[in-house]
Amino acid sequence: MEYEIITYGNKLLRRKSTRVEDVTDEIRSLVQDMLKTMYASDGLGLAAEQVGRDEAICVIDIPPMRDEETGAPKRENPDVRMPLVLVNPRIVERDGEQVGSEGCLSFPGIFVSVKRAETVAVEFLDMEGELRIVRATGLLARAIQHELDHLDGVLLVDRMSAVQKVAVAGKLKKLRKQRR
Repeated sequence: MEYEIITYGNKLLRRKSTRVEDVTDEIRSLVQDMLKTMYASDGLGLAAEQVGRDEAICVIDIPPMRDEETGAPKRENPDVRMPLVLVNPRIVERDGEQVGSEGCLSFPGIFVSVKRAETVAVEFLDMEGELRIVRATGLLARAIQHELDHLDGVLLVDRMSAVQKVAVAGKLKKLRKQRR
């Protein structure tokens, strides 16, 4: 099943996620549906809140050609298997700083520069319910931070400067009017 992605203006995006107690078949099914939805929308990541659910789950899939944004001849995060499914994720380490363009499936057509940590370590449950830690850098680190923001009810607009908000004010107003 594919979900409809909730867009800016819908109050559900501000809701904080709830912890998943057990990784059940129902949770695995939700994850599969979230992945289908993300792929159908050409996204790199998707949080449960973006599809109207409140479980602390997000999915990320950085294609190899997108992971080479730095011009490096190899993937920035070769040890991280995609898609990455994070249940009850929590960032346990941050280091450095990067600024990069971000978009969001809940803010279609809007891209802004956002400052994030260059590297992160995230602790989470995998699909077997096992506790894992992944270290990520570059685009994957940015995607992890972006999706975890969603789980806390923090949106792309909250990371925008006043100047950026003015620059996209018309698009934001249009999204609020047609919110889904």
